[in-house]
Amino acid sequence: MNDFTLDELTVLVDLCFRAGINTDEVLAVELQSRLQIAKAERQELESLDFEDCLSCKL
Repeated sequence: MNDFTLDELTVLVDLCFRAGINTDEVLAVELQSRLQIAKAERQELESLDFEDCLSCKL
């Protein structure tokens, strides 16, 4: 699996916003949405403490 870092995802999301994607560009809109979700998930993952992860699994 080839995951992007939080910094890379932040740059990609910012590039999408600067690109001004039109709503009729279905694939581009979907990609932008997936990047935003991936960024949010990565932020959540990086904000977890190790003990938080253990308590979730117990």
